[in-house]
Amino acid sequence: MKRIFVILTCLVIVLSAGAQSVEELQKRKARALKNLEATSNLITENKANTQKTMTKINLLQAEIKERKVVINSLNAEVNEINRQISALRTEIATQQKQLDALKREYAALMYHRYYKKGQWDNLMFVLSAGNVAQSYRRYRYIQQYAEYCTIKGEEIVKVQAELDVKMAEIEKVRAARVEVLNERQRESAKLQGEKNKQDKLVKSLKKKQKELSKQLKKQQQIANQLNAQIEKKIAAEASKSGKKGSKGTTEYALTKEEKLVSGNFEKNQHRLPWPVEKGLVVGAYGIQPHPVLEHVTTNNKGIYIQCPKGSKARAVFEGEVTQCFSIPGSNNVVIVKHGLYRTVYANLVSLNVKIGDKVTAKQVVGTIYSDAEEDNKTVLYFQVWKDKTTQNPEIWLAK
Repeated sequence: MKRIFVILTCLVIVLSAGAQSVEELQKRKARALKNLEATSNLITENKANTQKTMTKINLLQAEIKERKVVINSLNAEVNEINRQISALRTEIATQQKQLDALKREYAALMYHRYYKKGQWDNLMFVLSAGNVAQSYRRYRYIQQYAEYCTIKGEEIVKVQAELDVKMAEIEKVRAARVEVLNERQRESAKLQGEKNKQDKLVKSLKKKQKELSKQLKKQQQIANQLNAQIEKKIAAEASKSGKKGSKGTTEYALTKEEKLVSGNFEKNQHRLPWPVEKGLVVGAYGIQPHPVLEHVTTNNKGIYIQCPKGSKARAVFEGEVTQCFSIPGSNNVVIVKHGLYRTVYANLVSLNVKIGDKVTAKQVVGTIYSDAEEDNKTVLYFQVWKDKTTQNPEIWLAK
């Protein structure tokens, strides 16, 4: 009985761990679906007006990316459910063996009690004792034997009931798997539809490669100019408030308060709020292939987040505004210092802060520019710096 109890306890633990894992996967999927809903709304908003095919392609790319997150979450959920089913089957098979062994033992006990020896035999067994003490011991033995048979019978009933519960549970898990598989099939169909739309747009744009190359070159020049200016401003800050390092380079001399802020910022990787209330990444960090031009890449020092018209840029962490400046083609730029780290908010049409201001997380720093010539396309250019090196902003922002 003790062994069976241990087995059942282990089964409960396995199922509990599995349920928590599936719950976490479902939360991840829910977050992805929420992002996808915001993405789809933004795509719908832009499709109603935009005549710019590249804008459509970028938006579709973002939607495809979010759709893949949903499908990956569903795949992981299916794998976890399969693991649960496998564990359940193993434990049920073990329980069934234990139940069969109990039944065999009980059958042997009953055969011995009712067929091999009857009530008269039991009475003779007691009366044939040599003395009263021995008769009493034989009587207690018969009683204990009967009690043992009863206990075994109760064990069989209990284990059978628990086994029935687990069998019902495995059927429930199987039904959940079917539901998830159907959902994955629907999401895969949507993904294929989005890819087909993208392929069609890419095909139409390949006829305008010269024009696209010219536009890309102009955009890259503006980005390079912006990045150079940001790097120059940050280097100037280091020179002004820094100290000489061991190799003669300038390093930041942080105050105790700045060290605390810097440490807190670092601890919040993957948890910082987004610099916009609603938006999607249409330009990822690092070297990225052009969606249309073959063998052409861009090297982004930050990420481009497309938002609804009128969106505000907001600080992702507490800090101090150290720079506010403007650059032709990139509008206004705000740099916020967080100890050793800095965040950059570019392409702002108006500012809500000035140099020296202390800001808190989610505080508005400015309004993002909407380009009337691009059907009011609204894009924030966002960067994260550590010392004098750029970081991938997406590893800092909450998922």
